[in-house]
Amino acid sequence: MSDEESLFELTSSHLNTGMRGIPVGTCRTSFVTPTEGVHYCGYPISELASLLPEDVIYLLFNKELPNSDQSLKFQEELKSRGALPDGVEQVLASLPRDGHPMDWLSIGIHTLGMLGGEGDWKSDALNLVARMPRLLGLIFRYREGRLVNIPADDLSMGLVARFTNTLDLADVDKSVMDQVIATYLVLHMDHGGGNLSTFAGKAVASGHATVYSSMAGAMNALSGPLHGRANQSCFEFVQKIGTSDPAEVEAFVRGELEARRPVFGFGHAVLRAEDPRATVQFALGEKICPDDEYFKTIRVLREVAPRVLSENPKISNPNANVDIASGTLLNHVGLCDPEYYTTFFGWARVAGIGAQIVDERTVMRGGKGTPIYRPKYIAEEQTLRHVD
Repeated sequence: MSDEESLFELTSSHLNTGMRGIPVGTCRTSFVTPTEGVHYCGYPISELASLLPEDVIYLLFNKELPNSDQSLKFQEELKSRGALPDGVEQVLASLPRDGHPMDWLSIGIHTLGMLGGEGDWKSDALNLVARMPRLLGLIFRYREGRLVNIPADDLSMGLVARFTNTLDLADVDKSVMDQVIATYLVLHMDHGGGNLSTFAGKAVASGHATVYSSMAGAMNALSGPLHGRANQSCFEFVQKIGTSDPAEVEAFVRGELEARRPVFGFGHAVLRAEDPRATVQFALGEKICPDDEYFKTIRVLREVAPRVLSENPKISNPNANVDIASGTLLNHVGLCDPEYYTTFFGWARVAGIGAQIVDERTVMRGGKGTPIYRPKYIAEEQTLRHVD
């Protein structure tokens, strides 16, 4: 692009619309197309879904997939960075158990920064990536009051295994749980530069707040029901349906629409086809839990809802999105409390947001970094006046 190239014509109709579609910068980690969905550094997400999370994290930070030697070296580097600083558990022990897990996660990330921040953009971003599995596992344990016999953090393990080792749930198949979580992480790591949580994290970092403060802000943005917490709402929606009978599912969907309530798990701001991340998760579900009652419900919902929604010409994309199947898969492997589902989204997105923060602070504009974010707001319904 040349410095004089016109990218967008801004009119007053674009004001107060959440900056939708208004270009403000560039992104080196991912982009989204209407038919193939999200791509990481040029690779369609469907081609990356079965890779190790560590290899995809390497891709986001280095813009190339690792070869076998680079993969092993990077896995070892993350293991070397993974130990939590002393004092984290004391902070978690002080938090109210009825607080939402996303609030715990935001506070936990802040705590990591206060106790172990280095002040280097990339080092802090990679340290946070490496410490997330243990932090999230401890959030589960402390919030649930399961404080007896918490396993030590086994830093010889990979990222996902360190989480499931800390969680240490009984009567679950850890290998299947690891597969579901690994797939979830890869599918959710990044989604362009302008989604709310990513933009919020980068905006905070533009004021030279720390990676940890910036990421805590990003997690707060992710926690809202119109963004990351939609995955919690979607599974609660599936639970509410309570049947896989096609006629009953269709009647339920129509009832929700008539009551002007949202049909969760469908639609996307950019995509005009089924989200490939949903397609991947459905394929995984057919492999590991085809007879799960909730999976049978979403299998039918996947067929019924787009047909019903497409009757409304104002709906540009009635197809399944990334949230439709994730809660069902997490529930199937033993993670049964939907309040925690957005924390997995947050864990995944730490990698993509971290990589984008590093890019914006150390790479953009020839290494000078992007300036502090300062969008212009136009005064409205204000006239000059004076105190009598």
